[in-house]
Amino acid sequence: MTLITGAGVLIALPFALRAGAEFFLPVTAALVIAIALVPPLEWMERRRVPSGLAAFLCLMLFLVIANAAIAAIVFPASEWVRMLPERIERVRSTLAPIIEAFSDLDSFISNVTHQFSSGPGLASQTVTVETPNSLLSIIATSAPFALIQMFFATLVIYFFLAGWTKMRKRTITNRASFDGAMTTARVIQQVVDATSTYLGTITVVNISLGLLVGLILWAIGMESPLMWGGIVAVLNYIPYLGPIVAALLLGVGGLMVFDEPWRAMLPSIIFIVLHLIEANIVTPTVVGRRLTINPLMILLALSFWAWVWGTTGALLAVPLLIILNTVFAAAGKPDITGFLFEEGTLVQDPDEPRNHSPPVA
Repeated sequence: MTLITGAGVLIALPFALRAGAEFFLPVTAALVIAIALVPPLEWMERRRVPSGLAAFLCLMLFLVIANAAIAAIVFPASEWVRMLPERIERVRSTLAPIIEAFSDLDSFISNVTHQFSSGPGLASQTVTVETPNSLLSIIATSAPFALIQMFFATLVIYFFLAGWTKMRKRTITNRASFDGAMTTARVIQQVVDATSTYLGTITVVNISLGLLVGLILWAIGMESPLMWGGIVAVLNYIPYLGPIVAALLLGVGGLMVFDEPWRAMLPSIIFIVLHLIEANIVTPTVVGRRLTINPLMILLALSFWAWVWGTTGALLAVPLLIILNTVFAAAGKPDITGFLFEEGTLVQDPDEPRNHSPPVA
């Protein structure tokens, strides 16, 4: 019964999370952000700042940084979308030498060049993009329900932080034994430390990478370097897939700006080189071995949460994996193999030979 119940829960849980994404997604994102904000909250409380005021200050700090980052990306990106029809001819002319070099792909090239050069009404088509005057108008016009979710998540973050100290104390003191209370306190502290350390260090690394990429792009004449640095910083939160998408976007952006193919590929090449240095030297040195996670588990978590909640789920995949890994490390991981084969829960075929160990003298 335990095995059947556990299998049923595991099968039903992803579909429940996906169907109830309007509730579970903002709550989960808010809890992850709130856990990451616990260290500055506790730092303020140790300096006799009231819990409510400390929670408000932490929330405002997060909102200011998040809105500034989003505005730095969204407003220039809307201008790039507006310029896309005007730059198609430049992209076509830039790609012409590369297309000629790969003349063996004649069928593919003919379709692409036909769409670029002689698409019906492409030259006269005009795309009008009205640049919103505020971040609030972007949210309100693109997805009105997202505004409600963001407001709900903001309230969850605030009330979680405001009641964090009392909630943690109550959770620990309600344990029936001293060992249970100490274990609970240790698990809570490990979850907070691991999550905040990962998100804090990765945020610093990603911002530094984004600023460096933006500075180099500005030096080579790339338009909107701050926007590209922000895109790099945000996508770098998604392991493996994020840098690939960032490199592709930089390649498209380079084709829209530069006339020579080698200059058009330069933004992508610069980012790839910097990302390889960051991923293989900087991040392992800064994060250390304490938060090292199996790459297979990262890929599985990434694919699972991306399937459940899309891009936001991909951004939350690694923090959620760290939280679950920390809890299981303290509480004990389920041993399915031992449950099935060592406790006698399966009935063995009577015709199958048994391995009997020799008697111990």
